[in-house]
Amino acid sequence: MNKAMDTASHKINTALIVDDEPDIRELLEITLSRMDIETTSAADLQQARASLAKNKYDLCLTDMRLPDGSGIDLVREIQQQHSNLPVAVITAHGNMQSAIEALKAGAFDFVSKPVDLQILRNLVETALRLSNEQKPVETLSEPELLGNSPAIRQTCKTIGKLSRSQAPVYISGESGVGKELVAQLIHKQGPRADKPFIPVNCGAIPGELMESEFFGHKKGSFTGAVSDKQGLFQAANGGTLFLDEVADLPLSMQVKLLRAVQEKAIRPIGEQREIPIDVRILSATHKDLEQLTKGGQFRQDLFYRINVITLHVPGLRERPEDIPMLTRYFIKRIATTWKTKIPSLQRPAMEALIKYPFPGNVRELENILERAMTLCESDLISTEDLQLPEGNTAGINNYSLTNKKTSTKPLGLNPILENTEREEIIRALQQTRYNKTAAAKLLGISFRAMRYRIKKLRIE
Repeated sequence: MNKAMDTASHKINTALIVDDEPDIRELLEITLSRMDIETTSAADLQQARASLAKNKYDLCLTDMRLPDGSGIDLVREIQQQHSNLPVAVITAHGNMQSAIEALKAGAFDFVSKPVDLQILRNLVETALRLSNEQKPVETLSEPELLGNSPAIRQTCKTIGKLSRSQAPVYISGESGVGKELVAQLIHKQGPRADKPFIPVNCGAIPGELMESEFFGHKKGSFTGAVSDKQGLFQAANGGTLFLDEVADLPLSMQVKLLRAVQEKAIRPIGEQREIPIDVRILSATHKDLEQLTKGGQFRQDLFYRINVITLHVPGLRERPEDIPMLTRYFIKRIATTWKTKIPSLQRPAMEALIKYPFPGNVRELENILERAMTLCESDLISTEDLQLPEGNTAGINNYSLTNKKTSTKPLGLNPILENTEREEIIRALQQTRYNKTAAAKLLGISFRAMRYRIKKLRIE
């Protein structure tokens, strides 16, 4: 009775297998049946189309070469007619060009012949999580990528599409636009959302430690390896590995990374065999990766492998209409963190922000607002409090700051002025026995301004 009730309440997943080789079909059928998946088999495109017309499936596995066409043709048809059906392709060993072509056509993922059953099972489990997800994409993520501009709406739409694939995505854009945030959203909205998201700054890892950091090592494999160490690929297993500033990888590491991505396996230092890994690769850099490839600083084969799909994140100057919304968001967040009253912006200050080109993008906006909230004497932020640099105003339409007192000082005086300011602050702190509130009052500035200047001048 209980068994019957469990069976009735348990959803039976179904899969369509398309391959003209009976042995491969049988292998796939046995593997999926052991995962409690009902299968339907087709030997060519015609049979596959007939099955798709009659039945609804949770997953489709198709060979690339079929008697009456290509598996990529089936991928494209499924994308158009059954957009919620994940389809994975089976490629010949080493034929990465076909795999990349299939991913660009909309395939969920690929598996190479001879089929590694563990890799196949990982792929199937991930695809079924995606297929069985009932919530629409829009409700899966928090509203973290803020803005209503056409540029940001298109970016959010693309993120939704990319989250349903396992294809490697290269995220391009200037420093400070939020490339890691975009990577997080792709991860959160996809079937790997409950698995790890591991970001790594490729330029921050010393060259001699890079292989160990990425792939791990066995105890005793080199001097200092006093215990087994798990690498970043293993830490991200089942989830997403985000390679930030991927252009900073040395060529020797690029070779090893290419193999890991292509073979879906890694070999820790000191290990005799490769370990299968199930990781989605997202990468980013603010550099021109294509130009680096042409110049020989980045491997072309790795570039094509991680650049299956490119997502460009627009700079803040490309969407100035989003600046008021972002400004309100950051001011509220900073005030909440500081546990202070939320200040307002004077209209000229907001206009100045909208006209400013933001070479540092969203990150620079947040830093400017944090500084302004520290310097403002009241709960109203003025243009002067923003301290926007005048030397970085290329492309601004007839814009100049209302108050130019702080920018008319020759640059050569900056060290002298900072030293003088540091001495005055230290003197005030000594006179008040390091009571910052009293020292600020003595100097005639606000406590927030005092705190900002202590931090800026690195006064211990």
